[in-house]
Amino acid sequence: MQLDLIVRAGEILTLDPTRPTATSVGVLRDRIVGFDDEIAGLDAVRTLDFGDACVTPGLIDAHCHTAWWGLGLTAVDLSTARGLEELYARIEAEVARLDALGDPTAWVHGTGFNQAHHGGEFPDIARLDALTGDRPLYLRHTSGHASITNTATLRLVGALDAGFENPVGGVVVRDSAGSPTGVVEEAAQGLVQALLLPYSTERLVEALDAATSRYAEQGITSFSEAGVGGGWIGHSPVEAAAYQAAAERGMLHARAQLMPAMDALRPLSGHANDFAGVGSGAGLDLGIRYGFGDDRVRFGHVKVFLDGSLLGATAAVTESFCGHDHNGDAHRAGYLLDEPEAYRERALGAYRSGWPLALHAIGDAAIDLALDLIEEAQERYGKRDVPCRIEHFGISRPDQVERAGRLGVAVTPQAGFIGPIGDQMAALVGSDREPWLYRGRSVIDAGIVLAGSSDLPVADNDLRRGMQAAVDRRTDSGAVLGPAEAITPEEALRTHTEWAARATGQLADKGTLERGKLADFTVFSASPLTAPSIAGLDIVATVVGGVPSYDGRA
Repeated sequence: MQLDLIVRAGEILTLDPTRPTATSVGVLRDRIVGFDDEIAGLDAVRTLDFGDACVTPGLIDAHCHTAWWGLGLTAVDLSTARGLEELYARIEAEVARLDALGDPTAWVHGTGFNQAHHGGEFPDIARLDALTGDRPLYLRHTSGHASITNTATLRLVGALDAGFENPVGGVVVRDSAGSPTGVVEEAAQGLVQALLLPYSTERLVEALDAATSRYAEQGITSFSEAGVGGGWIGHSPVEAAAYQAAAERGMLHARAQLMPAMDALRPLSGHANDFAGVGSGAGLDLGIRYGFGDDRVRFGHVKVFLDGSLLGATAAVTESFCGHDHNGDAHRAGYLLDEPEAYRERALGAYRSGWPLALHAIGDAAIDLALDLIEEAQERYGKRDVPCRIEHFGISRPDQVERAGRLGVAVTPQAGFIGPIGDQMAALVGSDREPWLYRGRSVIDAGIVLAGSSDLPVADNDLRRGMQAAVDRRTDSGAVLGPAEAITPEEALRTHTEWAARATGQLADKGTLERGKLADFTVFSASPLTAPSIAGLDIVATVVGGVPSYDGRA
């Protein structure tokens, strides 16, 4: 028998306890067929010899926003602006560029705004109006849960009309005199996006190509796209078609698991015995549900937004945030984006239709609701092989950690937040709640599946940096955020391999290196288990299904 590929390296970390390490692995078609002695004497069409480097299972980003980030690569980058004058200068330069193109209706797009880079201040709408005139403006906050607009945009969405009412789950922020500040929170962003959507499938394919080629450079072989097809997080009603087209054209450089946004689901009916004997549920047309697809593009959990963001102080908490938010409100406690009963009806309908739940819950009040929904779903319709998930699990009380472990959920806190925004988060919750932020150790000890994720573009997707942050918990200021939550390097690696695969329901195919599993590999310059800093390692190469998606040696 001739193999398609043999990979050799100084060390291959399989994360499989029956064969923890190897120095060679054989691949036939896109699957692993054996290691070392099992492939001794066999020839291969190709050999990849990585010398002293270390091969691990391919890295999985269990929660990110690929299309959003890919589309934003052409927007004005506000993440590196320091001080509002620099931000205004970048907006002015973009207006001048658009003027030179001769299109007076073109939007000014920006991404990556964080008020912490501007002394806690948000841009002044009057100043933005002076720079943009009648051009619409849409600047995305780094959290994704707020945006900044100008008067021209607010006029287009009707926010200046008499009798305007905020949509359910969102707010057009106003000052004490009732005038819009330009900040648009949560679901109210959908008013603005309705003017831009849907993006064409071709534009989305281009964005996915640009984004996932960069994923490959970070060693990422699989990702879960946290919300497609509906709500303010979706980009097109036929968004899944863009992923399928990208895969068919060789423009999707990592395996995609797509979470339909809850708003993309619709009422379904069938035989009286269907949908756990209820006869009706919620899902996609033809009863398509979790798991439908192939190894390149497959449907995952259904994404349900329960609350907002920590940085925007819109996460629903039981004890108020410290200080003031951008509207000057003291002691703000955030809010749920809809009524609990509305969530109950829709989430249970999706669950009994075959969709495991992925519930966005950052504040502890939202986590309470998430746990209630998961517990009721499991009690009424049975516990599934694929765990329900709580996305972010940002401010979790000790009793919630215990309950989540008892219910057998998976959680996706972002260790990568600790460096760039850890100090902001700590200031917002205060010293008493700081140990509850984006946990690690206590989650593992409670028996919860801890899945690693970046939440790109809220933070970057350098997963090496995120893994190191999970180990040392160090913020950019040098402080240590919740030191008792530190985990080991091996556990950090498992969050982006074995445990991410388990949380996404794909452990049979990925997450560890074993015979029969997909030949997805990440090649590090040295072992992430013993290196002085995981963040200091290089990605030598990335292999998806036995084919390099990135080779830094070339």
